[in-house]
Amino acid sequence: MKLLKLKCIGWAGLGLAALAFAAPEQPNVVLVFADDLGYGDLGCYGATRVKTPNIDKLATEGRRFTDAHSASAVCTPSRYGLLTGEYPVRGNGGKGIWGPCGHFQPLLIDTNKLTLAQLFKNKGYATAAIGKWHLGFGTGKTDWNKPLRPGPLELGFDYYFGVPKVNSGYPYVYVENHGIVGYDPNDPVVFNPPFSETTTYGPEAGNKSPNRVGGAKKAHALYDDEKTGALLTEKAVEWITQNREKPFFLYFPTTNIHHPFTPGPQFKGSSQAGLYGDFIQEFDGMVGELVKCLEQNGLADNTLIIVTSDNGGMFNTGGQDAFAAGHRQNGDLLGFKFGVWEGGHRIPFIAKWPGKITPGTVSSQLISGVDMLATCAAITGQTVEKKQLADSINVLPALVGDPAAPLRETLVLCPNKPTHLSVRKGRWVYIPAQGAGGFNGKPGVHAAGGPACASFVGNVNSDIENGKIKKNAPPAQLYDLVKDVNQTQNVYNQFPEVVQEMEALLATYQPVKADARKARRNKEK
Repeated sequence: MKLLKLKCIGWAGLGLAALAFAAPEQPNVVLVFADDLGYGDLGCYGATRVKTPNIDKLATEGRRFTDAHSASAVCTPSRYGLLTGEYPVRGNGGKGIWGPCGHFQPLLIDTNKLTLAQLFKNKGYATAAIGKWHLGFGTGKTDWNKPLRPGPLELGFDYYFGVPKVNSGYPYVYVENHGIVGYDPNDPVVFNPPFSETTTYGPEAGNKSPNRVGGAKKAHALYDDEKTGALLTEKAVEWITQNREKPFFLYFPTTNIHHPFTPGPQFKGSSQAGLYGDFIQEFDGMVGELVKCLEQNGLADNTLIIVTSDNGGMFNTGGQDAFAAGHRQNGDLLGFKFGVWEGGHRIPFIAKWPGKITPGTVSSQLISGVDMLATCAAITGQTVEKKQLADSINVLPALVGDPAAPLRETLVLCPNKPTHLSVRKGRWVYIPAQGAGGFNGKPGVHAAGGPACASFVGNVNSDIENGKIKKNAPPAQLYDLVKDVNQTQNVYNQFPEVVQEMEALLATYQPVKADARKARRNKEK
């Protein structure tokens, strides 16, 4: 099938792409979703203190995007947006999904909502999620002693194996399908002392919360941070091999490179950026093993493989150690994970698809994690109702062609704090408050971020002086990302007409709060 240069946008682009790719042999799709991998964490994005040859090779053989964004600057809402195609601000019945999923939260995705997995399953694909879930289980308060349903399997995945929450937080077990691996009904999970022993690490590995789960000793004994990367990779390779005879979709959300930084023994000391860099290099090795598996099974030529991240890099203790060693996790971008400045959500995005994506190319198209749903619908030749597509836009033309016009004009940016819900339109990004809306700790602590850390790493911003927001700084922020991608100059006062337009646009996503902000600002004036 010949590659078509698709230059249509919106629904027209979706329709043409669907026609162009509705082939008898459907392509496999492997979506690698790293945790906290920043814009500057890969060699192909400028890193020099870490080596990522496997991912760099994917970029050489495929396409690298320079204006790709996660659905949120935070892990859980970012995953919600990726799998549903819906901005996290619309989740939770319109209240929004903002921070990381808690220990007992129910499944955060409505099982009636179309997901990436269900989309592929509707087309006859085998589907699996192998890695970090962090989207909750069950209804009501999660009962870890009962089948963990609804969960991934109720959202279209045939198989799930991985870390149920986050590697820095209990219960420190693996889950397979609906149950805890190694679960013993005679030794159930309890949330009271004495707490079960789990692997612990020194402060150089970064923050890992103490275990607050008792019982389930066998399940806890199976969990090993330093072996998790290899285990997830082994499970993924095994699953691909077992399903090589039919089209498949593999969602591979890794625990790398989220703290604690616990690379396998063979990767310790392998980088020039401490344990943080070692963890990146292990992640690159994991990607290499997936590619090797595809090649050995004769699947590489008919597989689209995407490598991206759930948000930008976090300036935690590991990130600070890496910076001291000369590594800039988010490149020269302003800000970090949790915040709405570019460093919080502008992420690596690399795609390789032999015969479809031109090797060694770079795209500056604006794309988001929420766009995977509409794009994969086009890839598999499916027509999806606009309501189910939610906020997803088909960016297949940006993968396989060179569109002259932008496919996506606007993008909602979701940080940790609802007060900083922001909007991008073309060259402009508007932030309706001061600061980034993320962590604000000073360097030296785990929850570091904000103005203090921006100054510490050498970023320049007109609102910041000596690590603090200036007293006379504007009440909100406007940046021209074409002229100033590193957000050095807040031009809020220079373009009042643009501010007014962007405020009106943002109000369509959060009208009550936006109106309240505008009224308060007018009163201050």
